[in-house]
Amino acid sequence: QVQLVESGGGLVQAGGSLRLSCAASGRTVSTYVTGWFRQTPGKEREFVAVLRWSDGSTWYADSVKGRFTVSRDNAKNTVYLQMNSLKSEDTAIYYCAARYSDGNYFRSGEYNYWGQGTQVTVSS
Repeated sequence: QVQLVESGGGLVQAGGSLRLSCAASGRTVSTYVTGWFRQTPGKEREFVAVLRWSDGSTWYADSVKGRFTVSRDNAKNTVYLQMNSLKSEDTAIYYCAARYSDGNYFRSGEYNYWGQGTQVTVSS
């Protein structure tokens, strides 16, 4: 079992920044990738970014590329999502998720564990 806890969400003006954290506990040694997704009411959960623990490789959705950065702190079993130049369309609940194996990193249904989510609201 892996437990994930997100933090760092909040209200920010357009153009501002936030850093989300995803702290993992439990069987973290088995985590292959940690992904970030977001969801707004009435829409499906969409891929934002992902980090592969074996080599630190990262991938991003086109909508956030160049503005968001995912990083890790191995000692703390924590993954961060640094969000800069925020736009109103970035408003959503952000979730981190973990999966144990290789595969399609961009589909939410491929992940084994999820955090509870943290609200990000960007005012224009």
